[in-house]
Amino acid sequence: MEKRERLQAAIRGEAVDRPPVALWRHFPVADQDPTLLAEAVIEFQRRFDFDFVKITPASSYCVRDWGVEDRWEGDTEGTRRYTRHPVQEPQDWAALPILDPARGVLREHLEAVARIRQALPEVPIVVTVFSPLAQAKNLAGSDRLLLHLRRYPEALERGLRTIAESTRRFIRAALELGVDGIFYAVQHASYLLLSAEEYRAFGRRYDLAVLEEAVSAWLNILHLHGEAVMFDLCADYPVVVWNWHDRETPPALEEGQAIVRGAVLGGLSRIQTLVFGTPQDVEAEAREAIVRTGGRRFILGTGCVVPIHAPEVNLRAARRAVEHAA
Repeated sequence: MEKRERLQAAIRGEAVDRPPVALWRHFPVADQDPTLLAEAVIEFQRRFDFDFVKITPASSYCVRDWGVEDRWEGDTEGTRRYTRHPVQEPQDWAALPILDPARGVLREHLEAVARIRQALPEVPIVVTVFSPLAQAKNLAGSDRLLLHLRRYPEALERGLRTIAESTRRFIRAALELGVDGIFYAVQHASYLLLSAEEYRAFGRRYDLAVLEEAVSAWLNILHLHGEAVMFDLCADYPVVVWNWHDRETPPALEEGQAIVRGAVLGGLSRIQTLVFGTPQDVEAEAREAIVRTGGRRFILGTGCVVPIHAPEVNLRAARRAVEHAA
């Protein structure tokens, strides 16, 4: 089966020649230049031949045009530390302009997307899109966001509307380049951060507004980040694949599979197994996940980015594992 055919069959719960598999990682330093990022993503895919490519830029790509600044300090996940948050006061949310994806850092990232699409014409590609609330966190900082959410909700909502519209415009531009879907990253649908009522008011409504822009794509993936996630609250989102830290927090992979109508993506522990384990550990964990899901409506992967120091032999083991499962 070709990659697209295999993924679509897996999403529908049909028989596949083998389970699909995909891993992704950050490319620190390279992710500051569209050409270097594109080259890194292309080379990574050509080395491992995964069933889809998830383009992973620095998380600041979508907020830098609003004045965010960040710095690479050696984090093992490849992420950068934010050093400037332009939103300091409640009234700053109203000052955010709607961003034009044909300008600034958004344009540069779309240049990288176009290069990757051209180099990998037969490989399904998804672009990373952060939820408006996740972007707001990076604009204001985690603590200030929660303060504004609870004390100045109208000011925050004005900002969220601007962020959502900017995000919709970016998605429209990415789809015009021929990407196959979005990897929609939600960071606040967690009971450790917000109540369900708060997420409905400040998260879900804007998630649905953004996802509406991507409904024409066939490979939209929802990523629920962190622990104690509000899985039930997001189970009806208009996506076809659900991804969360299934080895670290409920629900278990097969429990999530029973709730959603599409496929689940996960099964591998990115730290305990991909970083500290052996190739044999990786293959054993992959086999277990395939058994637990029945190998249908299932894509082998991790709950989040692969750490940049994960041994390459373990990544190769994950790719090899699905061949052995066939």
